[in-house]
Amino acid sequence: MKRLLAITLGVLFLSSCNSDPKGYTLSGTITGEPENGTKIFLKTTDSINQLIDIDTTTVENGLFSFSGNQSGPKMHYLFVDKVRGNVPVILENGTIEVEFPKDSIEYAKLKGTEQNELFMDFLEESRKLSERARSMQNDMRVAAQQQDTATVTALREEFIEFQEDAKNFNIDFAKNNPNAFVSVLVIGNLLATKAVPVDEIKSMFEGLSPEMKQTEPAKKIAEQLENLKSTEIGAVAPDFSAPTPSGDVLALSDVTSKAKLTLVDFWAGWCRPCRAENPNIVSVYKKYHDKGFDVLGVSLDNKEDLWKNAIASDGLEWNHISNLQRFQDPIARLYNINAIPAAFLLDENGVIVARDLRGPALEEKVAEILGKS
Repeated sequence: MKRLLAITLGVLFLSSCNSDPKGYTLSGTITGEPENGTKIFLKTTDSINQLIDIDTTTVENGLFSFSGNQSGPKMHYLFVDKVRGNVPVILENGTIEVEFPKDSIEYAKLKGTEQNELFMDFLEESRKLSERARSMQNDMRVAAQQQDTATVTALREEFIEFQEDAKNFNIDFAKNNPNAFVSVLVIGNLLATKAVPVDEIKSMFEGLSPEMKQTEPAKKIAEQLENLKSTEIGAVAPDFSAPTPSGDVLALSDVTSKAKLTLVDFWAGWCRPCRAENPNIVSVYKKYHDKGFDVLGVSLDNKEDLWKNAIASDGLEWNHISNLQRFQDPIARLYNINAIPAAFLLDENGVIVARDLRGPALEEKVAEILGKS
């Protein structure tokens, strides 16, 4: 699901061709003689990026349609019964036209409203990039089978260049199309993946048109950027509280008030990289706890048994809290956590002095502040 959204995220937005459309009409044409009665599903995503059904219709003589009213542009997806894949569409008021072969729905063409015209421009270039990536991957697989290490090395270097080209395409599109809904989605993805510095994200966001800043994805970006200010190095970490494994409520301030240095560790029992890092944190904790180092584990689990079993299995002797809501946890949202492990190192005043230190880097920083034993 995340992959689907990531692939289509660079595609969306605009107004309609009519000056004041009163609702939308989504007209579809499927070539290749699809069977009459084939079901077409219109879906979108909810607040946690899960697909939800919006409407259903059937194909008659290769044609189908949906109609309704949309308060603002939002990404939707067309699914054909018993066919793999989907067609992303920006649903907005106006007349939208979509056409695709029944056996190759990934090559759909969109037109009608301004946002979908822009979406099509973005999508066509994205498809070229995807073809380029597939070609390199195929060449790399062949070279690996032939044990051609020189070619594999060259292709890996080429792929790194490709990734930079793809990132720059997204950045340039967002900067050059401030009135495009797809630009909002691109900026959101760049922020979530930390692909570019936050200052550049802020600049791109400020460049969006007032209309685009009022869309729901843009409002979420604005909230994330505001939260980032409070979790930058040098800022006082926002306080929070949540249930402990025993059911009591523990606050961050309860921990920092008794420590000279506190590591706020975002992790989960299901997260392999987190579990792999745990022995290092355990080692630092045992070595420096008596000198004032403490840890507060904030779990993004959603299953209580998995959370508690991981604590016991990994020997995590420090304080733990969790709302058992995975990435919808209010603490994770407050700290803009969209990937784990993630960590914040706080001094005795609750000021963030470092972020995301792992391996030897964590002990080096703790030793620097508390003194080597």
